[in-house]
Amino acid sequence: MTTIARPRGRPRGPWSRLPKQLRTDVVGYLFLLPWILSILIFTLYPTLASFYFSLTKYNVIQPPRFIGFTNYVTMFTRDPRLLTSVYNSLYYTVLSVPLGMLSSLALAVLLNAQVRGIGIFRTIYYLPSLVPPVAGTLLWMLIMDPRQGLLNTVLRFLGLPAPGWFADANWSKPALLIMSMWGIGSATLIFLASLKEVPHELIEASLIDGASAWRRFWRITMPMISPVVLFNLVMSFLGSFQVFTAAFVAGSGGSDLSGGASGTAGGPLQSMLMYMVYLYAQAFRYFQMGYASAMAVVLFIVIMLLTLAIFRSSGRWVYYEGGMR
Repeated sequence: MTTIARPRGRPRGPWSRLPKQLRTDVVGYLFLLPWILSILIFTLYPTLASFYFSLTKYNVIQPPRFIGFTNYVTMFTRDPRLLTSVYNSLYYTVLSVPLGMLSSLALAVLLNAQVRGIGIFRTIYYLPSLVPPVAGTLLWMLIMDPRQGLLNTVLRFLGLPAPGWFADANWSKPALLIMSMWGIGSATLIFLASLKEVPHELIEASLIDGASAWRRFWRITMPMISPVVLFNLVMSFLGSFQVFTAAFVAGSGGSDLSGGASGTAGGPLQSMLMYMVYLYAQAFRYFQMGYASAMAVVLFIVIMLLTLAIFRSSGRWVYYEGGMR
């Protein structure tokens, strides 16, 4: 009687000896590895390097030299142009954030109407937000040209005064505010999506109870979309504090950072010298990388504290489904 030996399977390797759950976790982390590496290389490392360079005197050509908190002392005590940039940025933020939030919300409410052809209007109002910022700024500079611009032509036709807009220190910041309305399409789209999620049962119940349109909006719609209001509010603050392209491009045709007329960003009488524009100038015009890093660190801390304050206060006005706040 002959016996046939069973073929032996392949020997188990180190990978197959690992527990199944561990192998699953390893595969998941491998898929996450590109994202983790990008965060470490392009976010964490530059952030830590900025903190380090803020404590040094560094001009790219020479190696960084440690000087402690001298850059921070200079910022708060010996740099009047920094105070100008802070004022301009605060002016822009305080006015542009509520203006953009209210306008985008009002526009979303109008675009939420169930009428024929509303999709065309939604597309029209959203398309400007897809225009590259530089191209949009150049377009608005043509529209607001003091002599031949479309806006001043219309104002003169109506018998109204025609401001100098970007060429006038008194009108340059209001011009930036008007131009900021060009990009409310993104926030409008987000508000519109949240309005679509408001339960129709609540609206119908309020109609039966005889609630007015304003009361329905304030008591039902606003609480239901409050998480989206929080999101847009935070994103608006982040964007307004870091406004750069519009001020830089529009200010390039005016005066420089010292009030001359060399064609660098700053606008007439530094009226468009935003914080990020001044930071850029310190880094890439004057090559004061240490000082620019200190400015970046201060901006990071201010934005972080403001964001934390907004989230801390959200518990009193943001409603989540299920009654959780």
